Amino acid sequence: MENTIFIALSRQTGLEQKMNVVANNIANVNTPGYRAQNMVFNEYLVKSDEKNKDIKQVLDYGSYMNTSQGSVSQTGNPLDVAIEGDAYFVVQTEQGPAYTRDGRFTLNINNELVNSAGFPVTGGGGPIAIPQNAREIRIDESGVVSTEQGTVGQLDLVTFANQQELEALGNNVYTTGAAATPATDSRVIQGAYEKSNVQGVLEMTRMIETSRTYTSIARVLQNDHERQRSMIQKLSGSN
Repeated sequence: MENTIFIALSRQTGLEQKMNVVANNIANVNTPGYRAQNMVFNEYLVKSDEKNKDIKQVLDYGSYMNTSQGSVSQTGNPLDVAIEGDAYFVVQTEQGPAYTRDGRFTLNINNELVNSAGFPVTGGGGPIAIPQNAREIRIDESGVVSTEQGTVGQLDLVTFANQQELEALGNNVYTTGAAATPATDSRVIQGAYEKSNVQGVLEMTRMIETSRTYTSIARVLQNDHERQRSMIQKLSGSN
C-alpha cells in the first residue's frame, strides 16, 4: 500500500472519531450540566525499510473535557440547584458513587432527593430525605438542605485534582477511580441550574469543516485509485 493511502486512511479514521464527538456534543447542547468533549490527535512516523520513505500518520489519541462552566438559568424551582465553581454533586448508582453537574433534582416515592435519572443525591454519604409534610425546602450556598422543620442534610460537593480523569457513565453522570475531595471553593445556587457549556454554533462549524475535510480526502483516495488503475491498464497493454 502506498504512502498516500496510508496517510489518507489514518486521517479519515481520526476525522470519523472527531465527527462522533462533535455529533454527541450537538446532541447534548440542551443537556443541563453537560460538558463538551474535544478530540486530541497525535502525529507519528511509521518506519519504512526504504530510505527516506517514513510515513507520517495521524492517531486519534483520545478526547478531553471542556471544564468551563456553563451559563446559569434561573427557574425558581426550589429543587433546582446550580454549582458555581469546579465541584460536582454526588449520586449513588448501582455501580457505586458517580458525579454530575446536573442539578435538576426531584423527589422519588420515598421523598428522597434524586437526579433526573432517578439516582439518589447523597448528603453525608447517604440519601437526603425530605419530610412528607414539609411545605418549604431551602438549600443554602454551602449545600445545607432544610425545611421549616429544620435541617435534613447537606449536599455532598466534591472536586478532583484532574477532572480529565472523569469518564462518562451515561445519564449525564461521570465516574472515576480517582479520589474525590470535599469542595471548598464552590457554592450552590438554589432555584437555578447550569446549562450545557456546548457552543452550538462552534460545534456546527466544526461538523461542517470535518465533513468537508473527510470528503476532500475521499477524493484524494479516489484519484489515487484511478491513477493506479490507469497505470495497470497501460502496463497490461504494453505486454
